[in-house]
Formats: sequence, C-alpha cells, structure tokens
Amino acid sequence: MPMQAVIKRDPDIMHGISCFAGTRVPIQILFDLLAKGRDLEYFLRGFPSVTREQAIAVLEVAKEKVTAA
Repeated sequence: MPMQAVIKRDPDIMHGISCFAGTRVPIQILFDLLAKGRDLEYFLRGFPSVTREQAIAVLEVAKEKVTAA
C-alpha cells in the first residue's frame, strides 16, 4: 500500500498532525492505545473510518523504522 494511501500530513487537517489518509484520526491514537494494552480490534472499533489495511501498514512502517540499521 503506498504511503500516501496510509499517512497524510496536511496543515489544513488537524493542524498538520500525521493522520490516517482520508480521515481526521491521528496516527498517535493507535500507538497510545497499543501502549495502554488495547489491541488493534479495539482501535478499529473506535475508529471505523480507518481500515485494517491502513492500521497494519502504519505498524509495518513503524517496525521498519525501529529495526532499520
């Protein structure tokens, strides 16, 4: 999935905070909920405008960034 289909930063949307593309849902919410012990299903139920594919793609990007040499 292309990054522009996953992450959008636009100064006119949520003051430029990274959001899931096509939504006003900040990506940070996903990481905050995971850090609090919630699972992906919990996040997706709470934010139905975010697709499972988008959420997984964001997690994959984070994994790549963390594990890159």
